[in-house]
Amino acid sequence: MRYFLILIITLWTGLSYAADVEVEMLNKLNNEYMVYSEKIVRIDVGDNVFWKATDKGHNVEFVKGGIPDGVEKFKSKINEDVQYKFTIPGIYTYWCTPHKSMGMIGFVIVGNDLSNLDKVSKVKFSGKSKKVAKILLEQFS
Repeated sequence: MRYFLILIITLWTGLSYAADVEVEMLNKLNNEYMVYSEKIVRIDVGDNVFWKATDKGHNVEFVKGGIPDGVEKFKSKINEDVQYKFTIPGIYTYWCTPHKSMGMIGFVIVGNDLSNLDKVSKVKFSGKSKKVAKILLEQFS
């Protein structure tokens, strides 16, 4: 009985943390420079994403026009870890403010809701981010 109780507590504790996702802000990953460790994150409503400033010089900023209606503007400070709880379903587009034209962008899909995909597809990306966004958006369908 004691082992069964320990097993239940262990499983329950593990499940309670499964809703959090960590994304590292990096200068280099494999052959890419200025990247997030995960380019597309899929989570449920109420889950958290924790962006870790593994390398210095990066931040997270939600892209205007690339987030669901009703979501407030969000921009973290450079060099700081940040966490955000996603309470509205849809696609969230974000970038590193200093490196957005270098392709440092990412997407969070909340609740498997793609209803704002047309809106997200119209975001004006610059530099390398245009190509990166096109490749990533093709993976949504």
